[in-house]
Amino acid sequence: MLTNTELRSLKPRTKPYRVADGTGLSIEVKPSGSKLWRFRYRYAGKAKMLSMGVYPEVTLREARQLHNKARKTLREGTDPSELRQQAKTAIAQAAVNSFEAVARQWMARQDVAEVTAIKNRWLLETFAIPELGRHPIAEITPREILTLLRKVESTGKLETAQRLKQKIGQVCRYAIVEGMAEVDPTGSLRGVLKTPKTHHHAAITEPKAIGALLRAIDGFEGQPVTLAALKLLPLVFVRPGELRHAEWLEFDLEAAVWHIPAERMKMGAAHIVPLSKQAVAILRALYPLTGPRGYVFPSVRTSTRPMSENTVNAALRRLGYSKDEMTGHGFRAMASSRLNEMGWTPDAIERQLAHAESNAVRAAYSHGAAYLDERRRMMQAWADYLDGIKTGGNVVALHGRRT
Repeated sequence: MLTNTELRSLKPRTKPYRVADGTGLSIEVKPSGSKLWRFRYRYAGKAKMLSMGVYPEVTLREARQLHNKARKTLREGTDPSELRQQAKTAIAQAAVNSFEAVARQWMARQDVAEVTAIKNRWLLETFAIPELGRHPIAEITPREILTLLRKVESTGKLETAQRLKQKIGQVCRYAIVEGMAEVDPTGSLRGVLKTPKTHHHAAITEPKAIGALLRAIDGFEGQPVTLAALKLLPLVFVRPGELRHAEWLEFDLEAAVWHIPAERMKMGAAHIVPLSKQAVAILRALYPLTGPRGYVFPSVRTSTRPMSENTVNAALRRLGYSKDEMTGHGFRAMASSRLNEMGWTPDAIERQLAHAESNAVRAAYSHGAAYLDERRRMMQAWADYLDGIKTGGNVVALHGRRT
């Protein structure tokens, strides 16, 4: 039998050779100098060999333990090589069916707006995958998910916990459809989380206050790109993320229209924004700074990334408006409130806000061009109205109409 001293003294030769330890276990010395443990045996009348690791990572004692275990498997009538292959297959299958693998597969198959895809990835990669990633998805229990959700909830992130539960459930239901699981463990977790308070984006809707805000924006002394964003947002009242990611190729300034592709819209449908004369003037003034390609509102650090999501809100704070008074998202509520009060068709307003249709039949007929003629008139009238209250003049009707 081999000793540790003998093992250390074995030198490489021009060809591989083996030195026996006994009952089929040997050490094989390669010309490169590496030493490999081998177990030679017979099963069903055939000669076979099983690798047991590399010396000295696998010590003499460990090699003998592995050897004894393999011989016991043989005595029980099982081929140790086949048993090892089955174990490898099981591990590989577990990796394929792990929560992380299924979650990434689910994310890759989602046809959603880019902003939604980013949020999904953030939720799953930040919270779910570190805790559940290695678990076979079919074996994840409601208790394990609840422990994770309560951990998030304990930090005060009530809405995040709710959304995380929703995303985990979607991944689990995808696994069911694909035959990788049989139940959705989140189904039994209804009502177990704290309900977050409804949060409304702060907005200014009173005409005189709107005028004061617009005058404050005109006096903004920060970056010119930020100023342009502040001036344009009230005129187009898109979601701040849609404005930040705007690209010059989406604009036709001659036709006074902005085409936002479906992948960037929250509801996943392409959107058309008619541009008033005032909006076109702002964009033409900005064009020499950031055009003709790429982001209309790039980051101050690099043109390859859009403006930070905090830029507009930070600018409003610099102008003296707190987060409880006005936000970038609040320009949407401002426009919706005033346009409805002044008589424009609700459907045209909702279409311009790119809200989802609540009625499925109406949704089937709604698209980016819906009510476009009326929306063109409405957007120009809205811009003229803002000019009027900014200068402190009389607030005039927008010539809206109800149908």
